[in-house]
Amino acid sequence: MQVAAITQEFEAAFARLRGGDAEGAVALCRETLVRSPDSIDLLTLLGASLNSQRLADAALESLQRALEIAPGFARAHEEIGRSLLMLHRVDDAISHFEQALVLSPRTESVERRLAQALLLAGRGEDADLLIEQSFARSPQRKHLLAAAEHQRAGRYRESEPLLREVLAVDADEVNAMRMLARVAEEAGHLDEAERLLRCAVKVKPGFDDAWLNLARVLKDNDQVEEAVKCSAQAALVSPRNPLAHYLHASMLALMWRYEDAIEAYRESIRLRAHNPAAWVGLGNLLKTLGRQEEGIAAYREALNLRPGFGEVWWSLANLKTFNFSDADFAEMEQGLEDATENDDVRVHFLFALGKALEDRGDFDAAFARYAEANSIQRTRVSYDPVLTEVKHDRIRDTFSADVLAAGVKQPADETVPIFIVGLPRSGSTLVEQILASHPLVDGTAELPDVARVIAEISRRQASGGYPEAVTRLSAPELQELGLMYLQRTRRHRSGKPFFTDKMPNNFSSIGLIHLILPQAKIIDARRHPLDSLLGCYKQHFALGQTFTFDQLELGEFYLEYRRIMAHWHAMLPGRVLELRYEDIVREQEAMTRRLLDYCGLPWDSRCLRFHETERAVHTASSEQVRQPLYDSSVNGWRNFRDHLGLMTEVIGPTIEAEGWSVK
Repeated sequence: MQVAAITQEFEAAFARLRGGDAEGAVALCRETLVRSPDSIDLLTLLGASLNSQRLADAALESLQRALEIAPGFARAHEEIGRSLLMLHRVDDAISHFEQALVLSPRTESVERRLAQALLLAGRGEDADLLIEQSFARSPQRKHLLAAAEHQRAGRYRESEPLLREVLAVDADEVNAMRMLARVAEEAGHLDEAERLLRCAVKVKPGFDDAWLNLARVLKDNDQVEEAVKCSAQAALVSPRNPLAHYLHASMLALMWRYEDAIEAYRESIRLRAHNPAAWVGLGNLLKTLGRQEEGIAAYREALNLRPGFGEVWWSLANLKTFNFSDADFAEMEQGLEDATENDDVRVHFLFALGKALEDRGDFDAAFARYAEANSIQRTRVSYDPVLTEVKHDRIRDTFSADVLAAGVKQPADETVPIFIVGLPRSGSTLVEQILASHPLVDGTAELPDVARVIAEISRRQASGGYPEAVTRLSAPELQELGLMYLQRTRRHRSGKPFFTDKMPNNFSSIGLIHLILPQAKIIDARRHPLDSLLGCYKQHFALGQTFTFDQLELGEFYLEYRRIMAHWHAMLPGRVLELRYEDIVREQEAMTRRLLDYCGLPWDSRCLRFHETERAVHTASSEQVRQPLYDSSVNGWRNFRDHLGLMTEVIGPTIEAEGWSVK
């Protein structure tokens, strides 16, 4: 085999090992060694790859063959020392590490491993002397190692002066830049973290870890398009690194480039099949696209790799249409029993078991699981109902009739956003799917862009933020904010004249929407409050919706929602369409016509066949809206009526006055 070809194969195998795919590196080394059995580089790399898999006996066989060919090869001695340490042959390991240092003096990795072996042999003084000698030659290395130890322990501020000392001596030390960026990131200084990481990749363009960190910082700083470019660069400079492809997939998914994201997940899995998180990410995307069977298969593969992966069991339950087998149920029960010390895993299993028991008609046992899950989760989230009430009071006080009358008269853009607001689990995904089935409407998702506009209002004000700051904005400024919203959402749209924004919590921002987007349509998706609140209680929300884990707080939040909606109806009569889920189920065509008329859309019968519309659906109802309309979920709360006493006590009088039954 030609030398150039051997070198190319070696580099490919080394890239796999460096990227975390030791199994792939072993396979490539063995394949090449068939054609070039005496390559000491490949034999040693094979040993190193086997060591990374903790297959010390197999590693020794390859490494000893390398030393037979080249007794003075320092790297082979070092790797044999690693194998012998794993086999608890400490004295033999020390001999090989010492020989490696004779052959290649002052090699940092060998010094570090020899010091470890000396400590295991009870020769602490010798180990300390070796470490001090190494540090004396490179004080910067000592600072970097100390800083890394601080960061591993979460002591980011303590690592900062050490890193700055390193950079004062060597301004191009890219590891110090990357670690200092982590300090800035922890402090919330994302712009500074970005600056440091951009410096690092400029000095060392092939620094894949810095590209990955930069992608994460940009994503956190709401620069998703730039984040995708950086994650793509990480995969480009380190094509054998499964983590790079995994992160790139997650960034592509944020941009809704689903097919590209699926390809990136599959590449990550190809490089490292034993990666349950990548299988879960792949399953989530396939579910979003309606490819349920493929999604389930991906989830199953993740469970094969990690049976106690509670998040995956909940992902299966969260399909809503999936039914667990008896074997699944037994495995979940065992997983719950095994997770006594891990609340996160327990919560996932409890919600999933609740769904499984509910599907079996055992509603009392199901509710017990839901209640336990919520009780645990409530201690893990931060939510203050008093702050919610205060915030809503400030909004009602700010958005008076006079303020609302001063809004923009002429929209900055002819595009018509259709906001679908309300409580979670109130049929908003169904409303969205009906509208997205119309050829003039882009169906998007729960967009965060109204919240970004609110943050921008507060940022611009020297004193006093949102909502009071709205009263100090001129008509041109309000129009600019409307244009900002439309520009931000453009990346999720294909250019149709209408688009949906299904962020439910926008109900508290209706006044602002009216001021900056006079052309907007606003739909309040409603459902029997006990069905909606119970749906929230049974749903394990990954982010946000922190009011959903306690019956009393759920009830109080509902009352706040109704109070603020009453304010909008009083201040903006006729501006908001209230649409009830039960009415859509009972009178589908009439309610669909009412919805389209309100939005200013011509009739289109495809809206009645919404379940045939192929599109990405991001919410927990994704599989449900891919079925024809059904009424089995109407009044589902009655299956749990004996357990909803506290919630009913809080909201009962209000909802009875609105015409809802509590019996």
